[in-house]
Amino acid sequence: MSNKNTLIVYYREGCHLCEQMTATLYEQQQQYPQLNIKIEIIDIDDDPALREKYNVDVPVVMYQGEVAFYHFFDKDEFERILTTMKSI
Repeated sequence: MSNKNTLIVYYREGCHLCEQMTATLYEQQQQYPQLNIKIEIIDIDDDPALREKYNVDVPVVMYQGEVAFYHFFDKDEFERILTTMKSI
């Protein structure tokens, strides 16, 4: 993770919740261009260890090595992340 403002999204191809999550995150990214938010999308089916770990939990959004939220966008948690990004 090269950018302190990177969100990692573990997803699966064909997952409608994953599509909704990434669309919402890209919308949020556009609303805060000054933060230079990066979104890294990783397909869990490309990595057996990730598939085993997150199989039924996708999408999973990670920030600074921690699970921020999964399944659904969490506005309160995202606002906490934004506050952290602004302070770094």
